[in-house]
Amino acid sequence: MKSAVKFSSGRTALLIIDLQEEQRSDPLYATADIEKVLANARRLLLAARKHKIPVFHAAYWRDYVVAPLRPFEPQGEDGHPLFSIKDSPLTAICREVAPENGEAVIYKNDASAFSEGSLKERLAALKIEWLVIAGVWTESCVAASVRDAIAAGFRVLLVKDACGSGSAAIHVTGVLNLANRLYGGGVANVARAEALMAGAEATVWTTNRPVPFSTACRTRASSMKSSDFDKLSPTILCRRLLCSYPKFQSESLHHFQKGGKFRISLPRECFV
Repeated sequence: MKSAVKFSSGRTALLIIDLQEEQRSDPLYATADIEKVLANARRLLLAARKHKIPVFHAAYWRDYVVAPLRPFEPQGEDGHPLFSIKDSPLTAICREVAPENGEAVIYKNDASAFSEGSLKERLAALKIEWLVIAGVWTESCVAASVRDAIAAGFRVLLVKDACGSGSAAIHVTGVLNLANRLYGGGVANVARAEALMAGAEATVWTTNRPVPFSTACRTRASSMKSSDFDKLSPTILCRRLLCSYPKFQSESLHHFQKGGKFRISLPRECFV
């Protein structure tokens, strides 16, 4: 559903997650549309600075001193981590969203920005109610941070076009998965997030209950009939629907496989 939201004055913070050079320069971990994600995250960062909103940056690296080698964790032949090496230039935060003096930087060895350090306590000390979140990857570090933020009692505004993943399909799936669990929070685009950070009211996607599973897949723009979906394999159908998600109208956020037949339905409102 869509709801009007307005932030309480002085009780908002911005959290930018893992926008590091590794996500731009390393082909193994590159984020799709990374320049767009960075540009939108920078808009949020500038809005936060303009309106004196506290900013927190989270960055992932593997530091064996802080978090010793885990069971079954792979290593390179030289004994170093296979990615996100602490002293590598690739773990540097991208210049477009680089922290300024006074902005907190949280280095972590796990997905969630709440996994190390004192983010929860620092936000609580500032009496933060709303946490605006952007970053990568949507289904991984962003998702883990969102869930931990909600568990800690913060309302989360997930800024969908300031987040990204390895592909557009994975990003969309990640947003849908989070949207169904964002109790007390919402999903918005960067323009609406900017308005909220400026003190205005804006309409965002919200949920107040789990959305039920659906066996229906409806579209106004596609010529496919319902029976046509049964002829496609789950993998092909998922790929086709995720690549053309704006066509589908539904209240469901879930997909499932049952009796050899695959259904997926996507809420248009979540992408407004």
